[in-house]
Amino acid sequence: MTPYNPKLECETIAEDEILKTFVIPDNTKMEEHTIVLDSDVIVGNHSDIKYGLIARSVILGERVTLAGDINATSDVRIDIWSQIGGNVKTKEDAYIGEFVNIDGKLIVRGDLDIGNNVKINGGFEATGWIIIRNPVPVIAYLYLYLTELLRRGKDEEVEKALNELFEIESDEEEEFGADAMIIPTGSRISVDSIRVPSHANIGSDCRLVGNIRAESLEMKNNTTLYGSIRTIRTIDLGENNTIHGNIVSRGKVLVNKGTHVLGEINAASIRIHENARVDGVMRAKAGIVFEREEEEIINDKELMKLDIPDQ
Repeated sequence: MTPYNPKLECETIAEDEILKTFVIPDNTKMEEHTIVLDSDVIVGNHSDIKYGLIARSVILGERVTLAGDINATSDVRIDIWSQIGGNVKTKEDAYIGEFVNIDGKLIVRGDLDIGNNVKINGGFEATGWIIIRNPVPVIAYLYLYLTELLRRGKDEEVEKALNELFEIESDEEEEFGADAMIIPTGSRISVDSIRVPSHANIGSDCRLVGNIRAESLEMKNNTTLYGSIRTIRTIDLGENNTIHGNIVSRGKVLVNKGTHVLGEINAASIRIHENARVDGVMRAKAGIVFEREEEEIINDKELMKLDIPDQ
């Protein structure tokens, strides 16, 4: 009988279930050189991000390339062979894996757990303890980070074994929420484009820059995108969004009330609210359906029931 390996279990869950969907939480802003958000950031392995990050905590997988600075109010975790093009600053602890290259300065207000062969071109400052060893791999830590999201249907004994193995306190788990920005493995994000391998889930009140390429996309409300959207499957745009570009999909496109598309829409089918606006041409092989306000539909039905005498 093969002995149970909790680390293998956490790798399978984290890789297969967590790092597939591109998630942008509410109030995320893409500025000229930096992505700014109030929550946490998780970047999957082999991703290329042409921005810096300002967030609560930052977790980077293996061989991630980040062009700018990292500025975190909580922990920073960088896995092996990653490249950071600027400074790394954290008000708490930092965990740096082997062969990481930081072009700027590393400033840690808490403890520093660092692997061998790490290159820091600008030097470093650490207020707390400095431990030279290979920290826990990020892919294993991700399971612990997202324990609250994975509790449903999972064996409690597995959770307990993982907590004992990595000595994670329950208070630490509660610090992390379900509002993290998740960048899947192999993603490419630059000023020109946002390329992700699967579904994209975009929150409300965001400001995004770049042409989005994904398998499918869902956007909540009051978000502005300076770019186009291209998918293979469904695009669902919530209310009062503004898209400064075209929308192209092999599936259906849903445009809700108050959303403004400054370009064209090309899709298999289009369902659009009558109070939405599209400046360009709409093309759909399976047809275009215009939705009306629910109150107006009810009023029309009531009007039809009235017995109006002939004049």
